[in-house]
Amino acid sequence: MVLKYQLFINGEWADSASGETYQRVNPANSNEVVGEFQKGNSEDAARAIDAAEDAFEMWSETPAPKRAAFLYKIAELLIEQKEKLARTMTVEMGKTLTDSWADVQEAIDVAYYAAAEGRRLLGHTTPSEKQDKFAMAVRLPIGVAGLISPWNFPIAIPARKIFYALVCGNTAVLKPASDTPLCATKFFELLLQAGIPKGVVNLVTGPGETAGMTIIKDPRVRVISFTGNKETGATILREAGIKRVNLELGGKNPIIVMDDADLNLAANGALWGGYETTGQRCTAASRVIVHEKVKDVFERLLLEQVKTLCIGNGLDPAVDVGPLVNKAAQEKASRYCEIGKSEGAKLLTGGKIPQTLNGWFFEPTLFTDCTRDMKIAKEEIFGPVVSLFSAKDLHSAIDIANSVEYGLSSSIYTSSIRNAFIAINKLQAGLTYVNSPPIGSEVHLPFGGVKHSGNTREDGPEGVAEFTELKTVYIDFSGKLQKAYLD
Repeated sequence: MVLKYQLFINGEWADSASGETYQRVNPANSNEVVGEFQKGNSEDAARAIDAAEDAFEMWSETPAPKRAAFLYKIAELLIEQKEKLARTMTVEMGKTLTDSWADVQEAIDVAYYAAAEGRRLLGHTTPSEKQDKFAMAVRLPIGVAGLISPWNFPIAIPARKIFYALVCGNTAVLKPASDTPLCATKFFELLLQAGIPKGVVNLVTGPGETAGMTIIKDPRVRVISFTGNKETGATILREAGIKRVNLELGGKNPIIVMDDADLNLAANGALWGGYETTGQRCTAASRVIVHEKVKDVFERLLLEQVKTLCIGNGLDPAVDVGPLVNKAAQEKASRYCEIGKSEGAKLLTGGKIPQTLNGWFFEPTLFTDCTRDMKIAKEEIFGPVVSLFSAKDLHSAIDIANSVEYGLSSSIYTSSIRNAFIAINKLQAGLTYVNSPPIGSEVHLPFGGVKHSGNTREDGPEGVAEFTELKTVYIDFSGKLQKAYLD
């Protein structure tokens, strides 16, 4: 029997106004239906915005430490439900169970960090140029937040967006990815259990072109937070109007391996960075740029490890690489591998759809002898496909790394502090790792990219900045008219 799930609007579970539903299947077994979900439409999204708007005054006037108390409750519930949520995630999205545990743990960590911000929400004070006058800036909530989350981190990213939005005093409408509505639904069950007042958080599942676009265009939604692909982000910027728009988009992330690097460590990092979550991370290390002096040795080390990766259902503890999220993603990976071969890249391993597995699997793939003008070198594949490049020195490696339109995450393996700092200064990316792969950002530090990778930093102290407005306040207690710049 297929379970049917509902929208969550104004504190109640409800069917879509359209009466339409859709089914989501297990990507590791396309014959297994995960659930039946509401195909929310524009009317549903408008109702959710109504509820969020009605709840805003009450919620924004609730003292921030009391808003934060709800987040502490949710953190405790996430801890209690960690195993169950992780298993749900693996069945719905496909990542390994270990990876799913980490996803839920990230949500727990964000809950504690964001909740602590309820005791801060720091503005700043500064001296006035006038006598007997006080000057400061304070942080205030923006209003209704429209949150649009991806499928690859179906608990962690909705949690991050919701927690920062709520602790700052905003109300929220979440439109999760259509591939992972069950994780969003289970997360909202915890929000309800924590006792968050009705209307403060609302959930609308369904297509982006109807429910999502209504949230984006509605003038009552004052801040949009979107994580997803570049093309959708560009559409949101065009359609949103004058409001805050926070975008975390794609990546084509490089690892630079210098001739003085620990090659075994670098190969381990490239394996983890390139194939964890089946390469379905915006920070995945899809490009590895190796100094020409050590390229052959490094290539052999990495190839040996890639060939050991086990493909299968993520619930199996022996599995390293689960399925891709859907058939379209599988076909995309296959198409890019054919393009890579046609452009002259050398296929070392993989590149095919396994015929013995009933799901959307794709072999871990490694290309070498790639050049910057190849499509597999420039475009985001979002699958288990890694390309190797050769560079004659650090500056040419950085030049290759910076040659794409993206700039999210980056990494360098080297034993030279000079090389490390040159890379830190010159790599065009929001994050740079030294002797570590470019995945695994920590929640108390800013996360986000440059160029076409986005315009936001939604973790750490910047998470508060993205969901608040700064108001400058002047208090003149001189008892006389003081004229700025004129007295």
